[in-house]
Amino acid sequence: MFDVVIIGAGASGLVSAIVSARRGKKVLIVEKNNKVGKKLLATGNGKCNITNQRPTLDRFYSDNPKFIAQVFEDYNYQTIKQFFKTIGLELIEAKEGKVFPMSLQASSVVELLVCECEQLGVKILCETEVESIIKKSNKYELIHTQGKVKTEKLVIATGHCSAPQLGGVDMGLTFAKKLGHSIIDSFPTLVQLTSASKNLKRMAGVKVESKVSLELNNKTIEKQGDVLFTTYGISGLAILDISRFVMEVLLEKKNIMLTIDLMPKMSRGQLLALMKKSLIKKSSKPLKVWMQGFINKKLILPILEPLKLQNKTIGSITSNIKELEKIVDGIKAFKFTVNGSKGYKGAEVATGGVNTKEINPKTMESKLHKGVYFTGEVLDVDGDRGGFNLHFAWVCGLRAGEAL
Repeated sequence: MFDVVIIGAGASGLVSAIVSARRGKKVLIVEKNNKVGKKLLATGNGKCNITNQRPTLDRFYSDNPKFIAQVFEDYNYQTIKQFFKTIGLELIEAKEGKVFPMSLQASSVVELLVCECEQLGVKILCETEVESIIKKSNKYELIHTQGKVKTEKLVIATGHCSAPQLGGVDMGLTFAKKLGHSIIDSFPTLVQLTSASKNLKRMAGVKVESKVSLELNNKTIEKQGDVLFTTYGISGLAILDISRFVMEVLLEKKNIMLTIDLMPKMSRGQLLALMKKSLIKKSSKPLKVWMQGFINKKLILPILEPLKLQNKTIGSITSNIKELEKIVDGIKAFKFTVNGSKGYKGAEVATGGVNTKEINPKTMESKLHKGVYFTGEVLDVDGDRGGFNLHFAWVCGLRAGEAL
């Protein structure tokens, strides 16, 4: 019999194991994948954006935001940094508060966590799937594909259903439901968006620094970063950042309009003045050729056609400043309609999860079942891109490990 059994060898599961084992507990981790930390290995394009120096509450989302504040109380970036020092991992700080392992390798993070587990005597069973959890008085019996095990303390650190190709599953939610917990509905986030635009093939492959805007509940949500046009729709960092808000609206609507500023570093007035200077009276040069001096040629017809200017010459608009203003507006406020996303397979994170009103934020223990703990993405908490989701997972792991 083990003192603690943890389902899931991801970020929060590994930290829970280490912290509880350091306190003398006999720990078993059960992992369905063939290797530990599969999602961790893929984060930050393999560099592992491990946390963020400024994990402020406005970067996280939940039906119960008060829970997040309580979880983070007395647990900040320095707490996480100090934990990683204890396993020999040094961190470096980058722009936007992002933090990476000094090696810039996600594999370093996983291998040092696993090594610490092994030195503490934590047993890890990979390629082992938990099939059922049976409560017997004050103990829990787990039936899994290699047999069964009993424990007094059970940690459900299974993650969520984002990135199923990396092992994302909703198994933890199934166990939570069977234990009587309520579940907040989910949708994919930090995800690429799809579109039925006729211009997709024309624009595919264009990557441009942009500012993306969405009107939501009488306010404007804006995200800036690169935008990548694709054959299915639109991707890039600005799109991942705004995708949560888009997906929220798409739960009720079939389509939603994004406004994309394709030249965010210039004001409308500056761009208009620059283009005016370039006009040549009586020139027969086509507008669509002239505009290549300003913007990627794959974007020109999608801008000009809605304005019915695709066949004009620059000479024809020199006397009509309003037409030039329309072109500027087409660049500074390019309209792009989206109708969905690439789903959980394309998502870095999933929203929703176990209702946090049923979880003790100081210990991560279930309020319904003594000895059952929930950590990380299985809970109804998700964060922005930039290390925030992993920060939450590490803090959950520390809290649960200490409580165990």
